[in-house]
Amino acid sequence: MSTAPNLPLVLAMTGASGAPYAVRLLEVLLAGGHEVHLMISPSGQAVLKQELGLQVAIGNFELSQLLPKLPIGQLPGKLVYHHHQDYFTPVASGSFLTRGMVVCPCSGTTLSGIAHGSSSNLIQRAADVHLKERRKLILVPRETPLSLIYLDNMRKAVEAGAVMLPASPGWYHGVRDLNDLVDFIVARILDQLGLPNTLMRRWGE
Repeated sequence: MSTAPNLPLVLAMTGASGAPYAVRLLEVLLAGGHEVHLMISPSGQAVLKQELGLQVAIGNFELSQLLPKLPIGQLPGKLVYHHHQDYFTPVASGSFLTRGMVVCPCSGTTLSGIAHGSSSNLIQRAADVHLKERRKLILVPRETPLSLIYLDNMRKAVEAGAVMLPASPGWYHGVRDLNDLVDFIVARILDQLGLPNTLMRRWGE
């Protein structure tokens, strides 16, 4: 798998709690000059509204809906949005090269679809592509407690090649506010993608 920094990244937001992680990750990636291919499920849309008060129209998407406080035109990165049911997009094909894919947050339904290869929407299809092409696939679940079915789906996904990165922030890096906890998870995602960052103070620093 190529890890060339200029390869695009895929980000999917689904219906688990944890929308602040996803929005912050997108902000950091675009600020870092990366090309991001974004998908949002209907449940992800609902969570964005509930947790962040963001009115996101998945059928008529504009980046300003997701990052209303940022100067969109000044961000060096590029965003490409794909509707979650549009299979005629580059990310649905293994011939479209990427650096990796992140599902953040990853709902139990999305996890199940990925673990069982159902590909019932573009998000699951893109995840399946990353697994079959042996590219990095990072799943960020937040559910707790975990049922045996949920744990088994996590195991299946990991055995297929996914990285399971639960949204469980650490407290050892000098936490001052909630933003530090969000940045902890975003930093760990960036680490898995091989992208340098200084979002958190690392152990021993």
